[in-house]
Amino acid sequence: MRILFVTATRIGDAVLSTGLLSHLIARFPAARLTIAAGPAAAPLFAAVPGLERLIIVQKQRWALHWPALYARTAGRRWDIVVDLRGSALVWLLWARGRFVIGKGDPAEHWVRQLGRLLGLDPPPSPVVWTSPVHDRAAEALVPPGSPVLAIGPAANWRGKQWRAERFAELAQRLTASDAPFAAARVAVLAAAHERPQAMPLIAALPPARVIDLVGR
Repeated sequence: MRILFVTATRIGDAVLSTGLLSHLIARFPAARLTIAAGPAAAPLFAAVPGLERLIIVQKQRWALHWPALYARTAGRRWDIVVDLRGSALVWLLWARGRFVIGKGDPAEHWVRQLGRLLGLDPPPSPVVWTSPVHDRAAEALVPPGSPVLAIGPAANWRGKQWRAERFAELAQRLTASDAPFAAARVAVLAAAHERPQAMPLIAALPPARVIDLVGR
């Protein structure tokens, strides 16, 4: 059995799609998976069970990345194609079953929209697959010690950004002496170009409690 899973370009949206992929893996454990994702998101899927091919979809002018993806997927017969980009690609491929995301309600969480695509209620939660290589890299970035509270204070556009001072206040409240994460260190996650969004959070915390993973 072969499954083609076309997911997001951006890391955040790709993470949210992992619950749907995990459901398919659990339902069809012997399936051979081909996953198409953007360059930033593709590494998230490197350790997925049953992975046969990981195709990096690099955006091109005039949407030429779609013909390029078609050329790499048209030579096979697919049992299931899941397209979370809402492209016309799936209608050109030979497939027994097709699941294509449509235009959803912007007020509804993306995970719920994804779950509804396969009739899943409640929707499956996101999953992370790691290999020993990933585990060793994480251990190198996050030294052993007290628990870690991870916060990603950045977003790719202003409409999705929470005010930086609110992230700082949240971190301070959660790590206060009488709070649930009193002994926790705070890992700050963001892309390298998002450092200005992350700095107010980093500056608001004691240096010894911060694990700066911006750009890492």
